[in-house]
Amino acid sequence: MEEVDVEPATTNIPAVGAGKHLGFAWGPGDILMYETHYKASDVSGASGSGCSFVHEVRKDEDIYSPILRKLFNESHHIFVGLQTIGDDLPSKNKKPQFVSISKNYRSVIRACMEELRQVAVSTKVAEVAMHHGNQLSILLAIELIWNLCEVLFIDAAPAGSLLLHLLDWVRLHKADVDEKAKQVLQSESPAEHRDYWDVVVSYVMQGRSEEARQMLVKQATLQPAAGSMYKLMDSLLGKMPFYNPGGNQTLTEFDVKWRHWHEEVDRCLQDNSFASNKHLEAICKILVGDEDTLLEHKELLSTWYHFLVTRLLFCHPTVKPIELHYYAQSCLTMFLDSRSVPEPLDSILLAAFEFDIHQVIKDCSIALSNWWFVAHLTDLLDHCKLLQSHNLHFGSNLREFLLLEYASGLFTHHSLWQLAVDYFDHCPEFGRVYLELQIERVPLETEHKALKVLRICERRQMPEQVRSICKIMAMRALRNNRLGSALSWSIRAKDAAFATLISERFLQDYCIKGTFSDLDLIDNLGPAMLLSDRLTFLGKYREFHRLYGDKRFREAAKLLLSLMTAKIAPRSFWMTLMTDALPLLEQKEVIFSAEQTHELMFCLEELTSSLNSTAPGTDRPMQGEDMETTNVELLRLALARNLAMAIVKEGTVEA
Repeated sequence: MEEVDVEPATTNIPAVGAGKHLGFAWGPGDILMYETHYKASDVSGASGSGCSFVHEVRKDEDIYSPILRKLFNESHHIFVGLQTIGDDLPSKNKKPQFVSISKNYRSVIRACMEELRQVAVSTKVAEVAMHHGNQLSILLAIELIWNLCEVLFIDAAPAGSLLLHLLDWVRLHKADVDEKAKQVLQSESPAEHRDYWDVVVSYVMQGRSEEARQMLVKQATLQPAAGSMYKLMDSLLGKMPFYNPGGNQTLTEFDVKWRHWHEEVDRCLQDNSFASNKHLEAICKILVGDEDTLLEHKELLSTWYHFLVTRLLFCHPTVKPIELHYYAQSCLTMFLDSRSVPEPLDSILLAAFEFDIHQVIKDCSIALSNWWFVAHLTDLLDHCKLLQSHNLHFGSNLREFLLLEYASGLFTHHSLWQLAVDYFDHCPEFGRVYLELQIERVPLETEHKALKVLRICERRQMPEQVRSICKIMAMRALRNNRLGSALSWSIRAKDAAFATLISERFLQDYCIKGTFSDLDLIDNLGPAMLLSDRLTFLGKYREFHRLYGDKRFREAAKLLLSLMTAKIAPRSFWMTLMTDALPLLEQKEVIFSAEQTHELMFCLEELTSSLNSTAPGTDRPMQGEDMETTNVELLRLALARNLAMAIVKEGTVEA
């Protein structure tokens, strides 16, 4: 596992050219690629004259787009909400929730599309405008695919309703007709506008008969002589039946009604009722579903799937889901030039019409630049129980594999990594393992970020990661001489050895400065001081100073003596403790009893004997030799005086 603070290895790879090499520096989520200059004879890897270019190759460029980051953030909330839908609910009750969640995903996509469109229009930098335009076209394709999957797989509309949903799908993604209609209606003479008939025909081909009738009225007022002909067309459009799923009419009754209307339109065509007006005749041919006429208006249809829906509207309005693939394939073949090759989007939509979910996901994974779409769509389809039969050979199912890939990409971003945690949480098989690997790669630039990572690990009971993070932060704080922060992190890591090391540093600083730093931390160690003997001593020694400052001399004396007799204090610190006892020994009131004084005298003799046994020339810890000799003499004098006073006092009390 790669350590956070370790420099990644550099690999030099020879490139084709005169003395040029390529170097790669591998990071957690990207690669630094640079050109190097090596002599042909230099096989030792010695550095050359320097690098001419450095390129950063990122795994997922989209996560660095400010607008697309909103897509990732908003969809994360929807994803988490989806996971809360209980498995105990019947599928019938869940379906409206799943459709609603799908619409929420699409609304987030459309919001990002609108923002991209505004930025692309407002920017004056051609390169930026082109970049946002490319992102916009990708989101348009994503929303188109998602909407179709919602209709076919999630909502699973039956015959009759299916065509209505497909019409809405086409209208939503072929909205240029409304903009064109707006321009026509705002002109001085709409009926004479060059785009007038294009708008009428587009309305008809999208099944928007009411809008088409309103437009035709404007033309009829200009041609009173042809009033009967326009009136007949208005009647045909007005009679065109549409299936109403919520009504009392059955699908069979609708089919009969539609066939009667279709026969009436066909009779008008056979009677040459519109022969004198080529535009109305073309509309009549469209109403009977004449394929040649439809293909003549390729420019207005613009796509084969629009052609498909229009063809179904006027030829097969009661099409069943199982029949879609046949019509989709034939429309694709008819619409595209025999020499043209279908685009990836065409293949994806065709796979959807064939109800091949896994092919849709596979093709999208190949065609799209990131895992966002396939991960979220697959997760939703999996909740709809549509992917149960498909498992991967290496253990994880398709849903989990895609979520893991998507979340791993998020972890390379400085802020989006937090979203990835929830995705890993909802991958039951490998999510925990991935999270443990990725969490240690998060750069801990600040203590705030480190605490955030730490809370994530603690909530998920990841002790190894908690210790690793705390050790890294403790070491960093120690290097910066921030002893309080270092001690706090080592306590949190429950690292006794490191806590001992930092406690030693605190004591060394005290010996030099005569005061403690970070008093709030030391005063509030609580049970944490039991982590190591040295930390216990540090806490107790600070307590001694607090008691002394509060003039609770007897309690302070008792604690000081216990630190020495219990062997908690390091031997190197005994002289400091004995020196601290000196003011208590010289108080007018007897603080140490005779027994306590004897114990202090024993400790002093033990200390002096160890000092005398130290090899000549050896540095004595913490105190200078002359200072020690003077202190020992003062202590002996003070102890002798205190012992005499204690004996007299205790004898008087007993008498």
